[in-house]
Amino acid sequence: MSLSLTNGTRTLNDSKSNLKSDNSSADAELTADVEKPSQTPGPPQFPEGGLQAWLTVLGGSMILFCTFGAVQSFGVYQAYYSSHYLSQYVASDISWIGSVQTFLLFAGGLPAGKLFDEGYFHHCIGAGSFIYLFSIFMLSLAKPHQYYQIFLAQGIGMGIGMGLLFLPAISVTSHYFRRRRAAAMGVVLAGSSLGAVIYSIMLNNLFNGSAGFGWGVRAAGFIDVGLLGTANLLMKTRLPSRRERPNAKPVDIKAILSDFGFWLCVIGATLTFWGLFVPFFYLQVFSEEHGLSKNIGFYAIPIMNASSIFGRTIPNFLGDAIGPFNVMIPCTIISGGIMFLMFAATNLGGTIAFGILYGFFSGGFISLITPAAASFSRDLNEIGTRIGITSFVIAFALLTGNPIAGALAQVHNSYIWYRPLVFASVVVLAGAACLTASRSILSKRKNTNKL
Repeated sequence: MSLSLTNGTRTLNDSKSNLKSDNSSADAELTADVEKPSQTPGPPQFPEGGLQAWLTVLGGSMILFCTFGAVQSFGVYQAYYSSHYLSQYVASDISWIGSVQTFLLFAGGLPAGKLFDEGYFHHCIGAGSFIYLFSIFMLSLAKPHQYYQIFLAQGIGMGIGMGLLFLPAISVTSHYFRRRRAAAMGVVLAGSSLGAVIYSIMLNNLFNGSAGFGWGVRAAGFIDVGLLGTANLLMKTRLPSRRERPNAKPVDIKAILSDFGFWLCVIGATLTFWGLFVPFFYLQVFSEEHGLSKNIGFYAIPIMNASSIFGRTIPNFLGDAIGPFNVMIPCTIISGGIMFLMFAATNLGGTIAFGILYGFFSGGFISLITPAAASFSRDLNEIGTRIGITSFVIAFALLTGNPIAGALAQVHNSYIWYRPLVFASVVVLAGAACLTASRSILSKRKNTNKL
């Protein structure tokens, strides 16, 4: 009996010991599970500033200074070609050079956006810089009245280079900013307005001075060498590319293509860009045709572009606070409405007033359409694709808008200005209507009015 009790006690103690051991093992496993880091990566964090972030923004501004700044100063080339280099061609033929250049700048966003998403950012801006610089120096060698030489160098060559540079320079800011993304993109785009101001004044004085066309273009080329070289050194990506994240969720192209609200935004942007650049191309010619001196005409486009610097920054900071659509749509409506004020640009006061007003409000639309289109993205991986699609479709409006305006303006070697201005105003206001409908759809989807 005593032995049996002893054995029973030993069995009970062994059972307690085993139970304690099992509990200790379970606790250890639970602790290990808690301490083990999650294998699922969380959403990326954004520094919203810092030295490298602002150096990248500065580099983007330099790229836009050289590329989009050249597009916005094409009015200087338009006026000079019409009176000197290509005087035997009508305005619509000459405007095709600038329109093809602008088309390739935006259409290049589709392949450049894909390359950017795949991690080829530096390849894009390096190749784009080389092609652009080679082409601008080829333009400086073009002979008078040789349309094909100017078209190939300025329209095709510089346009391809711009296309590889433009969208990556804007999109890379999304690696550093989320809450302040619109403001950062606005600072990058403001570089184009600054470039347009400097190029317009410089080229007007050089083309019509002792330097002439060749050395005027070369002077711009040497500035571009310094700025694009510096930008290639300053700009850096921060987030891993899709190529470096094999388990990343692929972009749902079918969902993007069936997103009705997004396509309304794209159509609205396309209609707006169809008419938006008509004053940038024709204001200098318009003012000179109405008897203003060449000195006043020279400064018509720089005044508009100087105002656009503020139009591409102030609305963007406001857009971060209340939403890009809420700022962009009023800017678009006002731009379409004040298009008719160009009729008042027949004296110094009228030219300055129109340039300031139109430059500011059109700049607000140009700088906010990118963050507005990106706001439809359901995932960070979609941003480059959506912006690329938007740029590609917009390109067709920019290809045809200014030649249409030129054909409407010039009839039998005389100008009828109300026709291109009515065309431009109507399509810009139609674009504003589509953007308003697009905003309404996005507001219902996200259940917020801060858009």
